[in-house]
Amino acid sequence: MDYSNLKEKMEKTISVLEQNLSEVRAGRANPAILNRVKIDYYGTPTPINQIAGISVPEARLIVIQPWDISVLKEIEKAILASDIGLNPNNDGKVIRLNFPELTEERRKELAKDIKKTAEESKVAIRAIRRDGLDEFKAKQKNSEITEDDLKNAETEIQKLTDKYIAEIDDILSRKEKEIMSI
Repeated sequence: MDYSNLKEKMEKTISVLEQNLSEVRAGRANPAILNRVKIDYYGTPTPINQIAGISVPEARLIVIQPWDISVLKEIEKAILASDIGLNPNNDGKVIRLNFPELTEERRKELAKDIKKTAEESKVAIRAIRRDGLDEFKAKQKNSEITEDDLKNAETEIQKLTDKYIAEIDDILSRKEKEIMSI
């Protein structure tokens, strides 16, 4: 029995979760929050990291230094228009993004948001499990596999599901600790 397709889909779900959680602004400067911010660079929507150097000189500061100074204003506009909730400071050469201290209320709100994101990932994993089981049930119905093979498949698919659900819980708890300990 081949479960590589299911495993691949579940791993993709985990990587999407990790990507989404890396973009959560947790009080520490993390350049990943700029991943979705694009600027209009000569008519093409371009990610900031492709037209500027991004560095984190301090725990609560991101410095964006464009290679072409003429796009400084565009970068500033794009950051203001995005929903990252930071105000850029433009000094004519670089843009600085200061991360304010998180309030206790904001931390709890972020924790709630990441729990929701993790729960959506768990739902996706369970949907992959259901699709896999349906596929094997159809094979059994068409006499391609035996009833014992179906039972073995159900067991293996459940083991895979449990493994990835546990991984989601682990990722969630690490991110919650990060948010609450800042």
